[in-house]
Amino acid sequence: MPTVNLQHSWSQIFTGETITLRCEIQGGEGKVWKYEWTAPNTNSPPTSSEYRISRVSVSHSGDYRCRGSSDYLLTGWSDAFTLTVSSSKPRATLTAQSSIIPAGGSVTLSCSVEGSAGWKFDWFRRDSVSSKAQLMRGNEANRVISVSQGGLYHCRGGRGDPVYYTEDSQSVKIGKNASKPRATLTAQSSVIPAGGSVTLSCSVEGSAGWKFDWFRRDSQFSGAQKIGAGTSEHTISISEGGIYYCRGGRGDPVFSTEDSAPVTIQKQVLAAVKLQHSWSQIFTGETITLRCEIQGGEGKVWKYEWTAPNTNSPPTSSEYRISRVSVSHSGDYRCRGSSDYLLTGWSDAFRLTVSCELDHDSC
Repeated sequence: MPTVNLQHSWSQIFTGETITLRCEIQGGEGKVWKYEWTAPNTNSPPTSSEYRISRVSVSHSGDYRCRGSSDYLLTGWSDAFTLTVSSSKPRATLTAQSSIIPAGGSVTLSCSVEGSAGWKFDWFRRDSVSSKAQLMRGNEANRVISVSQGGLYHCRGGRGDPVYYTEDSQSVKIGKNASKPRATLTAQSSVIPAGGSVTLSCSVEGSAGWKFDWFRRDSQFSGAQKIGAGTSEHTISISEGGIYYCRGGRGDPVFSTEDSAPVTIQKQVLAAVKLQHSWSQIFTGETITLRCEIQGGEGKVWKYEWTAPNTNSPPTSSEYRISRVSVSHSGDYRCRGSSDYLLTGWSDAFRLTVSCELDHDSC
């Protein structure tokens, strides 16, 4: 009796991985076998003992069976091997034994991927929020490393051939005992209102005489841009979303503090729902398109959400197209969007009223 086995003993398979199923025939050693497979979502299964699927997707989930024939030997169909493919890409998790390296000592970092096995790990380090990440160790079978240098660390997992990578873990900041002070950045609010601004404050606890440098990044791994240098004021006003941090400096030559921890600021912009055509009346059976327009959102890649009557699956794009509209589509439509460090609130309601066809007295 043949059996279908997965080449790797992975308990969970993710979309995008490459996997191999094998048809193994007990007592079939030394024979030349011809193989047949039954599988979901394919009209041309292989005729060899291996069933390789590149960039597996959810549609490959289901039961796989095989059988073989050789001269005057014939097997029955194997028991079903049920393949389940997860739709979401996993994210690695980085944990630290401590956030501070003691003088002359080290700290242990651990990288893991919840609920699955077979991973090797890449480790990255940055000196500061403004520097690029450097690969410090690659393809490590051990998920634990020891570090004796401060910095921002993150990791990712990889497995298979070709290698399938997880999402990068969140960064973990590891400090080292030192006498150098650290600046502290605080924000009046984490969201800039539409057309408004937010005040940031930078300080160095327990000391005076500092001037401040201010920095902004577009994303977690992009380079930092200096937006203010040597300001004697400890506050600034900003009207743009992003990741901000500051540092203090005083004396000649300048002695600088450690950079502050980064603070994420989002900017709110306005969304509005509009009908593609300026029709004052909509009739049943027509096809219409509603658009979510974001003021000041040009050049950005937006993710959209909609609320609408009579549906459990609104679109995720900027357009809401309804074919053969009916009276049941009447009601309030709202949208909102998010992009990097920009976000909108829900738009004002657009009220859609659908009338019966012109040649009908009732619907």
